[in-house]
Amino acid sequence: MTACVAVTNHQSTSPGVLLVAGVVLAALTEAIASTVLSLGRADVIGDTYATPDELAWLDTGYTALKLIGFVATPWLMTRMNSRDIVLAAVLSMALACGAAVITARLDLLIALRVIQGFAGGVLLVAGQAVTFLVYPRAWQPALQALFATGSVVASATIAPALQGWLLDSRSWPWIFFSIMPVALLSAGLLLSAGSPPVLTTARRRFDWVGMILIFATLCCFVYVLSQGSRWDWFEESRILWLAALGTATLLAFLAWQTIVKPQGLLDFSVFRSGDFAFAFVVSFVAGAALFGSAYLIPSFAVSVLALTPTAAGLLLLPSGVLFTVALFFAAFLMNKIHCPPIATVPFGILMTMGAMWMLSGATIESGADDMMSAILLRGLGLGFLFLSITLIAFGNLSAQNLGSAIGLFNAGRQIGGLMGVAGLQTLIEHNVAVNYAVLSANVTSGTPAVAERLAAMSAMLVERGMDAAAASRASIGLLARAVAGQSTVIAFDTAFNAVALLFVVAAPVLVGVKIGLGRYARRRAVAAVDRAIRLGPRELGRVGPAPHRFP
Repeated sequence: MTACVAVTNHQSTSPGVLLVAGVVLAALTEAIASTVLSLGRADVIGDTYATPDELAWLDTGYTALKLIGFVATPWLMTRMNSRDIVLAAVLSMALACGAAVITARLDLLIALRVIQGFAGGVLLVAGQAVTFLVYPRAWQPALQALFATGSVVASATIAPALQGWLLDSRSWPWIFFSIMPVALLSAGLLLSAGSPPVLTTARRRFDWVGMILIFATLCCFVYVLSQGSRWDWFEESRILWLAALGTATLLAFLAWQTIVKPQGLLDFSVFRSGDFAFAFVVSFVAGAALFGSAYLIPSFAVSVLALTPTAAGLLLLPSGVLFTVALFFAAFLMNKIHCPPIATVPFGILMTMGAMWMLSGATIESGADDMMSAILLRGLGLGFLFLSITLIAFGNLSAQNLGSAIGLFNAGRQIGGLMGVAGLQTLIEHNVAVNYAVLSANVTSGTPAVAERLAAMSAMLVERGMDAAAASRASIGLLARAVAGQSTVIAFDTAFNAVALLFVVAAPVLVGVKIGLGRYARRRAVAAVDRAIRLGPRELGRVGPAPHRFP
């Protein structure tokens, strides 16, 4: 009984390049598929005649199965070669996207989105595992920068620009069509690269009980987080019941994993590594900042600045360039100057905070040029942050539990992003209503400034051919629209500030977590030394060899 987990180096340069290129392109397919509805929601509703509740299943099904892919892939890696897993997943993505191009049936689209989500989660975990297990440690900063370009940078910057252009010039099925050539090219490169050598380990039986429990948990929580703001959260009974069911199944899953331990679905022993535990917490916060800001900026551009989908998508594209530059600059620092990965984390946090604070000053008169400096700073900050936490998380883990670590790490980032977007949506909706009430209370007909504004608008409308009575009524409507627009601007500015304040609150917590984990690691080391002294040399021989680590 063997498992296929690649751990040796490629000596041939060509297959190595092909393998990396195939993995990065596979990650790019997931980045495009995951953001299909970020700008194309209205177009999909129009063509499928779906209600907002029905359309919600396109997002919920994709995200829930993507998370399931994260937790199922570590088991798959004990049965198949990681490269073959990526190949199967990217081909499944191509087929599902090809079928989505030729149908507008909502039920079929939901099923296809489920397949896309699972395939996306699988290829992200297996693809990143390949880069860690096949290539030497010295190459990891550059390789992880490349992988982040396909998996993180593309979803946050490149995909919205591509989708905005396709929506304006073509239609939403072209977004799925654009994935197919990328997926097929990725598959061709993976096949050309060949199959890397493998390390044989014992197979694990599939944990069906754990899978059923975690499936129920993730489906419930994804629906609650993605749709809770639409239903005013726990004021709606379905949200309350789903939250309760998700909590109950989560507790049952954790209890079951404690019982079955080595044969469980996930290997929670990775949290014994202080570096991984710290990086997991940071990734949770960074996910909230990444997904939250990626939601806020295009939403502000479309709803407040009235930009087209193409212009809104292009707004984030320059930050992708600096995001990538920061990734490779951080990789250079770590390779050539031997800078520890933790050193760039504070710079990433400070830059992202500064960018969100700068965006909080945006007004209804702002344009792309006014926001660009903040958007570019955001790209730099996220680049310094994401490469560092990736290397911190996986740098000292063994090959046997690397798959579980990558799955848990990605799941934490995704859930953090869901929570960040859900919180920002609720904050904006609440503040729009509150701001409108406050502003309306101070916009009364007896106020001289209001009377002057109404008179000026009435005169403008009369000059354009409207009769005086109609112009007077229309000026009141225009003033109400201006008040509503200003209420929205203030709500978005508050949301930008909230993302900045997230790091203000999280930074001391992260420092405390790092100090606490360091002290815990030292206590464990002292305890291990004491135990070794008590056991003596003869007993130490029974402990066995150290676990194999990636090269």
